[in-house]
Amino acid sequence: MVNRPDSNKARRKRHARVRAKISGTAACPRLDVFRSLQHIYAQLIDDVAGVTLVAASTTEKDFTEYGGNKAAARAVGKLLAERAAEKNIKDVVFDRGGYVYHGRVAELAEGAREGGLNF
Repeated sequence: MVNRPDSNKARRKRHARVRAKISGTAACPRLDVFRSLQHIYAQLIDDVAGVTLVAASTTEKDFTEYGGNKAAARAVGKLLAERAAEKNIKDVVFDRGGYVYHGRVAELAEGAREGGLNF
């Protein structure tokens, strides 16, 4: 019998390690990313107050394309940046959620930078 490692457990462990070092405030919230097979989610979180300031994902009604590719991730990043600009948020701390900074996670970050977020 082959013992396959639990990749989500390893990701949660990496995420906990990163979260021990970074935290978001109202002035500089944390940009958190969650990636599933078919969708990608991003939100700006104020960890001091424990509230989500802005959120965007591929599961929203106005998002009609497939949500599990790099183009969709970039679109979510731009949408998040637009919503953040409406609330006068420019600077954020990027939290990749334990995922490798590659592919959809990197595209979301680039889309957010194109939209005007600084990190």
